[in-house]
Amino acid sequence: MPSPRSGPPCGRDGKSSAKIADNWGLKIDETAGYHFRVLDLLKSHFGYDQFLPLQEDVITWVMDRKDALAVMPTGGGKSLCYQLPAVCFPGLTLVVSPLIALMKDQVDALQANGIAAAFLNSTLTASEIAGVERQAKAGNLKLLYASPERLALPAFRNLLHSLDLELIAVDEAHCISEWGHEFRPDYRNLKILRHEFPDVPVIALTATATEKVRRDIVSQLELENSQTFIGNFDRANLTYRVKAKKNSFGELLSLLRQHQNEPAIVYCFSRKSTEDLATALTARGVKAMPYHAGLDSSIRNGTQDQFMRGDAAVVVATIAFGMGINKPDIRLVVHYDLPKSLEGYYQETGRAGRDGLPSECVLFYSYGDKVKQDFFIDQISDESERENAREKLGHIISLADLQTCRRRFLLEYFGQVVDQENCGGCDICLDPKEEFDATDISQKILSAVIRTGEFFGAAHVIDVMVGADTQRVRARGHDQLSVYGVAKNHSKDELRQVINSLLAGGLLAKNGTKLPTLGVTQEGRSFLKRRERLTLTRTAPTPTETNGVGEVQHDEGLFGKLRALRKDLAVELGVPPYVIFHDTTLRQMASAFPQSLETFGAINGVGARKLADFGDQFLSVIRAHAQGRGSADTTVIARPRNDRVNRKPSGSTVGETKRLLSEGLSIAEIAESRGLSPNTIVNHLQRLLTAGEQLDLSHLMPQGDRLARIEAAFRQTGDERLAPVRELLGEDYSYEELALVRLDMRQRGMFD
Repeated sequence: MPSPRSGPPCGRDGKSSAKIADNWGLKIDETAGYHFRVLDLLKSHFGYDQFLPLQEDVITWVMDRKDALAVMPTGGGKSLCYQLPAVCFPGLTLVVSPLIALMKDQVDALQANGIAAAFLNSTLTASEIAGVERQAKAGNLKLLYASPERLALPAFRNLLHSLDLELIAVDEAHCISEWGHEFRPDYRNLKILRHEFPDVPVIALTATATEKVRRDIVSQLELENSQTFIGNFDRANLTYRVKAKKNSFGELLSLLRQHQNEPAIVYCFSRKSTEDLATALTARGVKAMPYHAGLDSSIRNGTQDQFMRGDAAVVVATIAFGMGINKPDIRLVVHYDLPKSLEGYYQETGRAGRDGLPSECVLFYSYGDKVKQDFFIDQISDESERENAREKLGHIISLADLQTCRRRFLLEYFGQVVDQENCGGCDICLDPKEEFDATDISQKILSAVIRTGEFFGAAHVIDVMVGADTQRVRARGHDQLSVYGVAKNHSKDELRQVINSLLAGGLLAKNGTKLPTLGVTQEGRSFLKRRERLTLTRTAPTPTETNGVGEVQHDEGLFGKLRALRKDLAVELGVPPYVIFHDTTLRQMASAFPQSLETFGAINGVGARKLADFGDQFLSVIRAHAQGRGSADTTVIARPRNDRVNRKPSGSTVGETKRLLSEGLSIAEIAESRGLSPNTIVNHLQRLLTAGEQLDLSHLMPQGDRLARIEAAFRQTGDERLAPVRELLGEDYSYEELALVRLDMRQRGMFD
């Protein structure tokens, strides 16, 4: 039978609105009727002045008691979409959550914000469970977290029927779909909630769902009349890189040392490799702890607790670690082995930089990873499941093999339209490219594919071309072919890079899914006949740099003292440090130097409860530090919360480019002085303009008729891509020159 209703929806009449306003200190907005000013609640309980993109739309919809599916990126603020309505509604919100750690994490954070929340799971004793149930029956809880397994228990559903249930939130909703990457059969039973509580609105939330998975979520939860909200999947503060598995251990050591004392997760394929790698890293001076499902639960829980508290910086884990991990300051996520799917890759890399600060995601890849994954896929008995796994593996391999923007590929996989050519945040776009004459080597590759019968993959074709003396080559007689050893002077990596370019350019094609083979397309055959010149690009060696998006200039000494105080308070209260304040909030304190409770309360991330609980202690440290350095700036720098989305590229690397530009240096001169490529400098300028900076580019512009011709070409073709403009004007016009003119035209609003 349906649950009893306690009255009209939240705030639909003056009486209930007044009651809510009185309970939570809200001001009624007379012009908006029952819609009170939720921004007051956002600041007083969650500490933020503004919503992130899409949050307000979802919250407004849910507060009108309508079903919803919210697909929002990791770090995009999904939880607030049900937590804020839960605070508003008079009754209880049930949150279905898949992991014990996630429940505890969320409840700790809510309680720190002064919101009554609890969870029911297997870690509680019988008396503790009874205590939570009494709280719920007495109406003293706003949110109750439970697992899908608990919802299968009739006794628990009977308890829910006795409560004033206002909203049901299904977190990690992709687990309900057999087409998703983390299918959990228990999630399939959640439709029972729709049958037993037909009048209670449901909001399903996930960070990773293709269109196919989204349709399945709506179908399984019977949300036929719901609204689907899809956020921007672009995590602009993350830099994506793919590295060949050569000296991968040495490169991993270097990465972890670059991020010394910063939280990092290293993902491995097998349980054994997590333990072996953690042992090897520790032996080389990088303390690392293994985590996988085969370890005793007390060891797993201890590792996770140490990582969340900041006592362990590096965890080497299988994918068993991390779902629901809400640690905001993870700075590095490494895939030491190939993930199984793009969905898994996006979710796992999404654990980095949830606080909006620059973070790095690195994938090590070799052909051997594919062979290993293929072996396990072959063991899957169900044919459709096996083909689904093979299709997903193909997508992640395509990402690893790309010679074009990785971010664009990732976003387009999830159905997001991407306009920009250069993201400025992946190795393809950041690392400079150089053009080279690829005519000869391309002809040799295409000939080798044809001579071997178009029946083999890239690895075998490359072996033939470099003259590898292997049993496989000899057994097929390919050591007798004219193409055997024709590329002895080229490395296998060079040949694979050219093959990937020929695939991207349509001269080669992959055939088959399980063991894809190379075939020469009609375009490729025409190229062989015409013997035209072919120019390709390849990565040029250059010093790497990290993405400076989202950095906040602050006093490092004060930041360190604030982190130390936060750590002491976290230990005292038994919660992870970020439950007190996120790093982003501490950085703003160390930038603004607030000197009073009023100015301290204006910092983003400081709500009314945290101001009361921690304000005096943090202010004491800030004042003492300010006196020590002889300053007492009482002006708070306004930093609205959605700066995390519209971030200024204020990092030192982009700022230095801006400084040199203002001194009148050319692109070539800036690049030479900084040891970077001209392409990277142009990317810096694009990021500055996107962030709203005004730049004087006049000394970089071509002169006279040349500039007029370029501008006319852009007006004819539009500004989306450079290639059509160059095709119209000819090869005398460089891409760098065209990119600079486009930047100037965009700055002057000529494309609006």
